[in-house]
Amino acid sequence: MSLADKAKNAAQDAAGKVKEKVGEATDNKDLQAEGKKDQTAASTKKAGENVKDAFKG
Repeated sequence: MSLADKAKNAAQDAAGKVKEKVGEATDNKDLQAEGKKDQTAASTKKAGENVKDAFKG
């Protein structure tokens, strides 16, 4: 996993957490769901990259 990929995944995860918290604070269920979706996508990408890394080395 390249450093750029790690940074992108971390940024997506962080943005998702912010969206989720803002959604909670404003009682915006759509924004909460979007934040959770972003976090899940980042976690999935990270897991996929970890699997690729395991087979590389």
